[in-house]
Amino acid sequence: MSTSITIFDTTLRDGTQGEGISLSADDKLKIAKKLDDLGVHFIEGGIPGSNNKDIEFFRRVQSLGLRAKISAFGSTRRKHSLAEQDENLQRMLAAGVPAATLVGKAWDFHVHTALQTTLEENLAMIGDSIAYLKRKGLEVVFDAEHFFDGYKHNPEYAAAVLSRAREAGADWLVMCDTNGGTLPGEVHEIVSAVGLALPGAPLGVHTHNDCELAVANTLAAVQAGARHIQGTVNGYGERCGNANLCSLLPTLQLKMNYTCIPHESMAQLTNTARYVSEIANVNMPVNQPYVGSAAFAHKGGIHVSAILRDSRTYEHIEPEKVGNKQRVLVSELAGQSNVLSKAQQIGLHLDPSSEQARKIIDRIKELEHQGYQFEGADASLELLLREATGEIDELFTFESFKMLVEKTAGGSVVSEAFVKLNVAGESLYTAAEGNGPVNALDNALRKALIPYFPSLRDMHLSDYKVRVLDEQDQTAAKVRVLIESRDYRTAWSTVGVSGNVIEASWEALVDSMRYALLGLHSPQPVRTEFGQRGLVNH
Repeated sequence: MSTSITIFDTTLRDGTQGEGISLSADDKLKIAKKLDDLGVHFIEGGIPGSNNKDIEFFRRVQSLGLRAKISAFGSTRRKHSLAEQDENLQRMLAAGVPAATLVGKAWDFHVHTALQTTLEENLAMIGDSIAYLKRKGLEVVFDAEHFFDGYKHNPEYAAAVLSRAREAGADWLVMCDTNGGTLPGEVHEIVSAVGLALPGAPLGVHTHNDCELAVANTLAAVQAGARHIQGTVNGYGERCGNANLCSLLPTLQLKMNYTCIPHESMAQLTNTARYVSEIANVNMPVNQPYVGSAAFAHKGGIHVSAILRDSRTYEHIEPEKVGNKQRVLVSELAGQSNVLSKAQQIGLHLDPSSEQARKIIDRIKELEHQGYQFEGADASLELLLREATGEIDELFTFESFKMLVEKTAGGSVVSEAFVKLNVAGESLYTAAEGNGPVNALDNALRKALIPYFPSLRDMHLSDYKVRVLDEQDQTAAKVRVLIESRDYRTAWSTVGVSGNVIEASWEALVDSMRYALLGLHSPQPVRTEFGQRGLVNH
């Protein structure tokens, strides 16, 4: 029977201290629900009373009926005061949640320098505060701040801090690597020593990633006896971030045989990571372990040839176990295996010995030489493969477009696009304004196509990137445009390349809509008051 690990998520508190991350109360409630679905045991909601967002979160979260325990965060009572009269502790109680995370100093240097009090008074502050919250019926998680630095400088005092917290009734004694500078060997040695000094104590660990060792340090602590781990989704957090739960959960559960979350929930991990990334408006690194889009992506021809025989040759787990998927990248470095695998994924039969296969590979390499990049534009690649094999029905044909961009003195910039298409034998001419030329083109395309393909209402452009391909050409340089589009089911990316940024954007934009319409074969015009030849906006 595997050993259970208690998972304490602090994305909504410590994670929001990361640069560029700001969550509204609604955002925090959505993430809390997602974390609860994943199966974490504690969700740290924030600091009660510190700001209006956290006040609203604690007021509303109770109506969600979550299984996870919501924890309020705060510090021990002030020096030379009473716990019963401490405003911070009163706010934690007023939050109405079942658990409290109480932070106290474990490094004598901090006691003298930051708190400017005696070592004995700090112990009293810790003991009094924990005992008071326990009398009020809360489950108390004690975070021993700077514990590992404190232990290295004064092990007797750091151990005394944990002993006092345990005597006061703390449910978990969490050793924090607050500065993120401890090494895995040191963590293992110190946690082992604490376990021997406090046999049976409920030990936990909270690590930061300043040496890129937060995950490794957490694993070392678990191997040494810690049974409670704290971290954040995608490793968000102050400075370099916190221990990344998206790496810790599968490593502990799939590789080390610990039980962290329900077995069936592990397949939600990738979706959870990307959901939180979207809510936080922070792009996930493509190479993030387990959940990144490149975590199971293969580019080298030899690698692809091997995984087609057995994925274990270049994959340490089955990507589906964490809700991810295998991807084969096609580029100028691609071999025949890459193209065959990609074709197979989208249901195309491609004879590896055929002239057709060779021409497709040559075409891809030629386009990449021109500046196209299909690694991050799977949708454009699929369209290219379907065109080459005759497996695509063109539902509309481009005829022309014009742009008008006008700025008057003291006024704002106005962009207007004029688009001419042929759909089902009808020539359509539309015009639309937009917030910039790309948005205007998007709006004009939609006006022409939505009457025939109403499903396009469900898609939207979610990301737009421009890359200059040759900086030496300065403003005349060729550019590559990558567009990411989404609907309520999925996301896809398309690419365009040109010496003109509008033309490159047009290519990527048209491909995004062509991809959205794959599978539709009979456009059905929805007639409008604008007449039989489609929408016209003058």
